Amino acid sequence: QVQLVESGGGSVQTGGSLRLSCAAPRFTASFYCMGWFRQAPGKEREGVATINNYGVTTYADSVKGRFTISQDEFQNTLYLQMNSLKPEDTAMYYCALDPYRASCIFDEVKFDYWGQGTQVTVFS
Repeated sequence: QVQLVESGGGSVQTGGSLRLSCAAPRFTASFYCMGWFRQAPGKEREGVATINNYGVTTYADSVKGRFTISQDEFQNTLYLQMNSLKPEDTAMYYCALDPYRASCIFDEVKFDYWGQGTQVTVFS
């Protein structure tokens, strides 16, 4: 059983920055995809960014150029650096893991493990 534990959320002013972390201490796999999703109140959950075991990244258009996904493979930790934050980035952010495939797509069904979520609030 893989556990994902997010941290790093909080409240920040428009234009500010936050870095989210997701620890997966008992996860090992040769091929995988890890990603960040978010869900704002009254909206469906949406994909934000993904990264696979090769280090290939993908981003939602709404965050390109502002967010950076990265990973520390030795510490089994996933990161999301969020810069130039906007009020529309306010949401609960979740990390997710597909431990079988390196092909990353923004499809929740493909991800078998999820963290509990961390709240990000951006105020103007």
